[in-house]
Amino acid sequence: MVSWICSKCGYTMNADTPPDKCPSCKSECSFVDNSCYTPDCSGKPFDPQIKGSKE
Repeated sequence: MVSWICSKCGYTMNADTPPDKCPSCKSECSFVDNSCYTPDCSGKPFDPQIKGSKE
């Protein structure tokens, strides 16, 4: 499963594919792959134990 983060409200969820509407803010949002840790990945990594990993 992949971790996704909502581009509008920051809601995070685990799913194979992101939904069309965010379950939190109910908007049609673009979700960013939040689970990628490779340097060439276009997504930003998020780990709540790492300070500054969420913007």
